[in-house]
Amino acid sequence: MGRQLTTHAVVPAHPPALAGAAVAVPAVAVVAPHALATKDTAEGTPKAAGALPLTIVNNSGSFITSSVCVYVVGSQDGRQVRLTSEGTLAPILLSDNGADGFTGYSIPLSGNGDTTLSLPYMSGCIYVALSDKLKFKAVADGNGNAALQYPAGWVTSDPNYSVLHDCAEFTYNSVGMFCNTTMVDMFSVPMSIGLTSAKNQTTGTLRDGWRAQAFAAVSRIPEFADLVLDDRRIIAPGHDLDSGIFAKDYFAPYIDEVWSTYTGKDLTVTTNAGIFTGRVRGGRFVFDGPASVSFDRPSTRDVRFCDSKPAAPKDGTTGPVAAVLGAGFNRSTLISNPSQPTTDPATFYRSSQLTNHYSAAIHAATEEGKAYGFAFDDVADFASYIQDTAPKGARLTLTPF
Repeated sequence: MGRQLTTHAVVPAHPPALAGAAVAVPAVAVVAPHALATKDTAEGTPKAAGALPLTIVNNSGSFITSSVCVYVVGSQDGRQVRLTSEGTLAPILLSDNGADGFTGYSIPLSGNGDTTLSLPYMSGCIYVALSDKLKFKAVADGNGNAALQYPAGWVTSDPNYSVLHDCAEFTYNSVGMFCNTTMVDMFSVPMSIGLTSAKNQTTGTLRDGWRAQAFAAVSRIPEFADLVLDDRRIIAPGHDLDSGIFAKDYFAPYIDEVWSTYTGKDLTVTTNAGIFTGRVRGGRFVFDGPASVSFDRPSTRDVRFCDSKPAAPKDGTTGPVAAVLGAGFNRSTLISNPSQPTTDPATFYRSSQLTNHYSAAIHAATEEGKAYGFAFDDVADFASYIQDTAPKGARLTLTPF
């Protein structure tokens, strides 16, 4: 099935926020829609079998391999787990916290050459930290079960705020391997992810020298400049809404213009479920088609995080329309093109001064023009996402800074 017409649904690779504990987790962590399969592939289709070799490659040119710390954390069958260096899954335990209050889940890499791990079925993240270790803490969730506090590089009080780190996301199960390099929350460490099988795929590779150019591009936009934290990372717009670093009403003029424009004419949205035609009626964007769906006027927060308004449930109808609207807002293509989704990247981030300049910068930095700059960046296939139903191996490569 082609991905140009998304049947979008969102699955957090990270665990949800934990009730009763001060847990900072990525707000919108995405494994792309095809990672969401919960049943086996059709009869006769190859299936992923057993542990998958996962190779970590340090081609950063800036950090020696012994200074690279790797963590593979996530979930399996509803429980939070971590990968050990022996290729086994271990549950998250409160007793894993050491004398300093944090776990020691780092997987050591080979001093020279590549390091190959054995990845069992699980969903989660591959974190890399450079020149320092990440401080993961095991805590009790609202039900008293052990869970993991994830790094939140956009939170100044987070113990990992000063650590140079980043991550990739994946789901590996009997249906296949589905993975992406995510910039939904922040961008810091250049990396690519690849799969080997009947065909070899790689995504997320930065163009030579374009990490610095992405930092510079975001710095040049006054409303976005404070999202650049020295040479450490760029915070995705939205995380700093509450602190006032990013304006809570930044997208408001564009949202108002969209609502005004489609009060008087139709917006057509094409998804795998069919064609939806919508207008603003009574303050809501109402669509008719294979089903009747409608959305309240979103806020800047809603546009940035692609949730709440418009919400995107995994129902095959409302969700896909919401995903296309979310992409259109972030790429600022809704007014210029009344037929969505827009598929020409030359039109993205250009029709309005009010656009997601962060996403524009990281897309410009990648060789394929693909990145996960916001949660629905896979609409029209512009996310740094790959999949394989019969993978032979996976590779995470730290690429030159």
